[in-house]
Amino acid sequence: VSDLRPSALPGSFDVSHSMFDLRSPPHRFMKRYDSFSSVPSSTSSRKDSQGSNRSLDTITLSGDERDFGRLNVKLCYVSSVEQIWITVLHCKDLSWPSSCGENPRIYVKGILTLPKPVQFKSSAKEGCNDIEFMETFVFAIKLQSLQTVRLVFKIQTQTPRKKTIGECSLALRELSSEESSHWLDISPPSK
Repeated sequence: VSDLRPSALPGSFDVSHSMFDLRSPPHRFMKRYDSFSSVPSSTSSRKDSQGSNRSLDTITLSGDERDFGRLNVKLCYVSSVEQIWITVLHCKDLSWPSSCGENPRIYVKGILTLPKPVQFKSSAKEGCNDIEFMETFVFAIKLQSLQTVRLVFKIQTQTPRKKTIGECSLALRELSSEESSHWLDISPPSK
């Protein structure tokens, strides 16, 4: 909270007291920003794949406005045998479109983005807010090959039909023999 008394540090910003008045409706001081930039959506535009400009207001942002959840994974590289160990632990605060039904079967598909991609997937679990997978996948890969590789995770539904409901990824250049835990924010699937 800003100190509005004269004893406040010189050069500090004069801030309207009403901004800190909790009785004021909070939405008066909020601005919505799009995920594409930090410019308010009413003034920004971007080129689509055909090269024409269009306002971001015409893009449906309903998918960006909700939290898609987080994925917890553990990674380890055993250099003596040149193996990467990937453990998919669980999805927390997971949400999915209503078109997928109330409790779809959900699994995690992983992809190592090597020149010849390596893919794996977890077993399917009943959809809920917090899904435990606890599954480990082991692949023999040379450490040099992992320096430019990303590990992509796609959260997919098996029922009522196969559909990607979110994705996340991380770079593998800092893998070590010490197991590291990562919480990855799940984003809407890229088009």
